[in-house]
Amino acid sequence: MERVDVVYSPYDPSTNDDPYPVYTRLRREAPLYHNSELGFYALSRHADVAAALVDSARYSSDHGPMIDAGAWTPQARAYLSFVAMDPPDHTRMRGVVSRAFTPRRVAALEPMIRDIARAYIEDGLAKGTFDFAADLAAKLPLDVISELMGVPSSRRVKVRRTESVLLKHDLAATLTEAGLRGLLMLGDHYASIVAQRRAEPRDDLVSALAADGDLTDEEIVAFLFLLIGAGSETTTHLLCAAWYWAWRNPEQRATAFDGGVPQWVEESLRYDTPAHGTARRLTEPTELYGTLVPANAKMWLLVGSANRDEEVFPDPDVYDLGRDTSRGISFGVGRHFCLGAALARLEGRVTLEELTKAVAPGYHVHEEGIRRTTHGNVRGMVSLPTTVRPA
Repeated sequence: MERVDVVYSPYDPSTNDDPYPVYTRLRREAPLYHNSELGFYALSRHADVAAALVDSARYSSDHGPMIDAGAWTPQARAYLSFVAMDPPDHTRMRGVVSRAFTPRRVAALEPMIRDIARAYIEDGLAKGTFDFAADLAAKLPLDVISELMGVPSSRRVKVRRTESVLLKHDLAATLTEAGLRGLLMLGDHYASIVAQRRAEPRDDLVSALAADGDLTDEEIVAFLFLLIGAGSETTTHLLCAAWYWAWRNPEQRATAFDGGVPQWVEESLRYDTPAHGTARRLTEPTELYGTLVPANAKMWLLVGSANRDEEVFPDPDVYDLGRDTSRGISFGVGRHFCLGAALARLEGRVTLEELTKAVAPGYHVHEEGIRRTTHGNVRGMVSLPTTVRPA
């Protein structure tokens, strides 16, 4: 591998604030980048990332999708379910979940999602200035997940509070004592829900999983933990990205507010991808760009970079609701394509539709108050103060 001057670490705060200039240099100067200090190889071009995502024989998921040292472990399946599995275990587990997590069950959630969105939007309008991330984008998907799981409304505030604390950590990384207690409490809570649904089935996702008969209680609980993270953070960061970048681009905002919500969702997913990277374990020595990468190497597939690849998306750094986003890989490709993609898109579309009905397009974002996630395999905003007025 020839020497390159570009330096990339996903833990560099300045890179995390705006990684796209670094991604551009990686694609041009170091399409296979080796960070010897942190022990990973990064692929940044769309063609390479897409090819790796579909090649589960060479690029194994058995250590999980997170690059962090504490999260990269062969035990990742215990809390990340089939996301940290390869065939045949992945095929079995995903097949069972797919039978319960059906398109019909997802589509039936739309009226409920719309009611939840309206309530939070009304609260924001009443305040005038509120935190779009914390008060709307983070709460809505957790409420939807609670509905899917059959968590009674009386317990949702407490469960949401615990889930929100856990989402600030990587589940395998070091937690505070309070966070660890919350993790154990939530695990016990989910286990009790599974036991209840086995005894008294209802019309919810947990009952459907329990009734299938092919999953143990532990496997169902692991899936529910996955549902917390993958099922909430993606929607949260999608909504924040859409709201922020439309504000930064008034012409695109006009398109969004004039019936362009589906395009608003898709371009936001491409432009500011919620899941920026996913890790894989290389199962055999592989030559990439003239370098023989050893077996068991930690590979970091930069989905966020791939979605800005100029070889696939003309003028990739332009936020354009009129572009063709069909080759975007925000939800992955292949056997690990995100099972919750339809739900995330539904939540995004419905919430943004309700916002365009209720809020005047001339809203304001207070940039000085924006706070982003620290590094994980997701990237987004945890605070997005905004001022709104009624449409």
